[in-house]
Amino acid sequence: MSLRARISAAAGIAVGLAVLAAAVGVYLAVRSDLQGEIDQGLRQRAQVFTGPSRSDAHPPPAAEPDGDLFPGAPPRGGFPTHVQPAPFGAASGYVQFIAPNGTVDVPAGQGKSPQIAVSAGDKAIAASGSGSALSDRTVKGTKLRVLTIGTGASGAVLIARPLTEMNHELSRILLLLVIVGVSGIALAAILGALVARVALAPIARFTKRTEALTGNLELARLAGSFNTTLDALERSVEAQRQLIADAGHELRTPIASLRANIQVLGEAERLPAAEQESLRGDIVSELDELTALVSDVVELARGAGRGDAEAEDVRLDEVVRGAVQRTRRRGDLRFELDVEPTLVRGQGERIVRAMSNLLENAHKWSPEGGLVEIGLHDGVLTVRDHGPGFDEEDLPFVFDRFYRADRARKLPGSGLGLAIVRQAAESCGGYAEAANAPGGGALLRVSFGAPVGFSEAGE
Repeated sequence: MSLRARISAAAGIAVGLAVLAAAVGVYLAVRSDLQGEIDQGLRQRAQVFTGPSRSDAHPPPAAEPDGDLFPGAPPRGGFPTHVQPAPFGAASGYVQFIAPNGTVDVPAGQGKSPQIAVSAGDKAIAASGSGSALSDRTVKGTKLRVLTIGTGASGAVLIARPLTEMNHELSRILLLLVIVGVSGIALAAILGALVARVALAPIARFTKRTEALTGNLELARLAGSFNTTLDALERSVEAQRQLIADAGHELRTPIASLRANIQVLGEAERLPAAEQESLRGDIVSELDELTALVSDVVELARGAGRGDAEAEDVRLDEVVRGAVQRTRRRGDLRFELDVEPTLVRGQGERIVRAMSNLLENAHKWSPEGGLVEIGLHDGVLTVRDHGPGFDEEDLPFVFDRFYRADRARKLPGSGLGLAIVRQAAESCGGYAEAANAPGGGALLRVSFGAPVGFSEAGE
């Protein structure tokens, strides 16, 4: 989808959502008002039976039925004789009387109108003679709004009004809202397209001029360079995103383990002293692993964003000797060095970190007192240990981020050490390779770019 189409679509969607929200609000408000008017009309009609118009001082004789209102019905005290019932479905309200025992009587004048079924709630109101309830019901296909209200000792009266007019009005309003909404969305899309056309006009002019000048060799070279830069930027952004996703996944395990151990430590008074000490040791070890992981992630993230502006001359042979001395202080490995003076162009801090990671990997896989052979010739650094070496299926992934072989999952480490080595090598224009050495052990070859020469004065 083009940028112009995206802008038009965004405008149409935004206006559409606004129109939809407004339409729903208007519809609900009108519906509430109309229903409120119907409910008010029902209560006003009910006042004839429950309000001051009822003559409590002179009730009709209990022994005589009111022939005008209830022909053939049992006597009912307390209802006024002048109320004229309406036919079923009339706007003035259809009336039914419910005796305390649940018997239903329809006043005369309503003909053979269908009787509204009495619910359990209606019977409860009639039995108590007090309270009221509003409900929606459907009788013979006609939707009704029904009010049931207690009338004291005489039971309750049920008054119903049809919702036909209200529903018709709501349908008309809904149709109008749909028409207005569709028109508004279409207008917003048209205006969005116009705005996008005006906003993107400079870009379109630039594109046309560029296309007109494609015959110019210098411009073609500039375009190619620009495209290369954009591709590199896209790869860098994608690599950063993948690094963040992978790091988030790897951080969950040590954090979850730390949380569990800390929670257990909260109940330390229930544990023996030996278990408490072991638990504290586990927490310290997990914190060390977490710190190392965060440090490696930061190194990868920083390294991906560094440029050639930080490059400097680095004595690679001196870096190797310094890393070997530091590693000797940490263990009992033996080292055999065969290095020649080598000067490379790169970022010194990253090269030092990469060298430390190479020796750390050799230390991890070497047997106790094992030999590590280090060579540096023609700018290529080789590190060989005498450990178990790599499984063949692992070789293509040795330098991938967070990749750990099955045998390495029980050992400390984050799976980022060799990834940092490859990143440092490639930033200098070099490479990193892994193989199994003849006779056993792992063999890593790393180039930090072509040597730039060596002078005795700099030694």
